[in-house]
Amino acid sequence: MPRFEPFPALRYSTSGSADITPQTSPPYDVFDEDRRAEYAALHESNIVRVDYPVEADGDARYERAAEVLRTWVAHGVVTEDASPTFSIYRMTFTDDAGRTRTTVGVIGALEVVDEGAGGVLPHERTTPKAKTDRLDLTRATHANLSPVWGLSLTSGLTDALMEPAEVVAECTDEEGVHHVLERVSDSARITRISEMVSSQPVLIADGHHRYAISRTFRDESRSQNGPRDAELTMTYVGELVQEQLSVAAIHRLYDIDAATLLSSLETHYTTSDAGPVGANTIADMDTRGCLCLVKPDGTGIYLTPREVTFVGVRALDSSRLEHALAATQHVVTYQHGIKEVLRKVGTGAYGAAVLIRPVSLEEIRRTADTGELMPPKSTFFTPKLRTGMVMRPLR
Repeated sequence: MPRFEPFPALRYSTSGSADITPQTSPPYDVFDEDRRAEYAALHESNIVRVDYPVEADGDARYERAAEVLRTWVAHGVVTEDASPTFSIYRMTFTDDAGRTRTTVGVIGALEVVDEGAGGVLPHERTTPKAKTDRLDLTRATHANLSPVWGLSLTSGLTDALMEPAEVVAECTDEEGVHHVLERVSDSARITRISEMVSSQPVLIADGHHRYAISRTFRDESRSQNGPRDAELTMTYVGELVQEQLSVAAIHRLYDIDAATLLSSLETHYTTSDAGPVGANTIADMDTRGCLCLVKPDGTGIYLTPREVTFVGVRALDSSRLEHALAATQHVVTYQHGIKEVLRKVGTGAYGAAVLIRPVSLEEIRRTADTGELMPPKSTFFTPKLRTGMVMRPLR
């Protein structure tokens, strides 16, 4: 089973209020460079100045990011915990059903294991990425700037995290989600949390590429006498139970027109008119047990699986759609959020889209139990952790 250890966390210095909203950002991979400039303008020490180097600066951007971080440390903008700690991370939000919910997990350092070694498990295949952006940034900064998101199979972990600890940072994001970070420095509680997480496998929910990059950086560090801390990587771990999960779907955008796409899918799905696509479409899909093709005019066509054509295919919308289009030449792009799907298809940037349903807890658990991987971009875990709440130096 994987080691899960505390570390001397690097945190923004606060006085009076622990609110660091102007210094935080969403994860680097969910916004563009224009938004990056907006976050940088919020505060002279906003985390994007380190975590999202400006591409126009070329390869020098990574060393510049590292220099910014070193300057923050030297000037006391960020300070390091005096001893190894865990960070309890709570998020309070309103879910799609209108309910107010709070989820909790813990940020620590998770062992970086070899692919296929067990203990830390992927849950979906990853898409190829040409750029080594995160690896280059890690090499320059010698820091984990944002956590991988893991799901623990340890029963009772949530209960162990419920007791409040010392609040050291909080923020409220653009979606109204309230994030609170609490430092755990009590040695007995640290030991208990470490033992609980290390007793069972951890399933990677989000951050497969970051974990893979951590493996590459670990191997480089071993061969070059680099940071010993590279043997582990910063990870948020929550319990794999329904009340701790909020999973949305990642929809599919295609470069082929709606008629061609529909023609390819009709062998595997029966079709019916869906009318205008909107906020209630996903709920209708759940009720009907179907997908929905989105046309450029914003109307949709329900796609109900012909079960006989999917014998031997995993009963996931993403797996079935991948199977149905295996013989059709196409390029697929992934997008969360119906509004964004409608906007992108409506502008003509894509020929059509297909909305899929969120993956159930049962299927996520099955992935952990069997090791069978989902197609790329099958799940979108929400709310997203805020970058800048905590960092991990690598020495």
